Amino acid sequence: MDESTSGRGAKRKAFALRISPELYDALERWAADELRSVNAQIEYLLSDAVKRAGRMKEARRARGDERD
Repeated sequence: MDESTSGRGAKRKAFALRISPELYDALERWAADELRSVNAQIEYLLSDAVKRAGRMKEARRARGDERD
């Protein structure tokens, strides 16, 4: 869809995400508890999951796995 730059200067890819109202409500409450926007909460959760799964280059290098 679109690429934008956040206030921190990092490029972000914008895209539509379709989720159930119940899931959105749960994410909204969780984000409020963490003092984040819903978007920031979703990005945090996805980033954490990707890192834990070893799917980011930084995580693979930390484990000593250089394959891309």
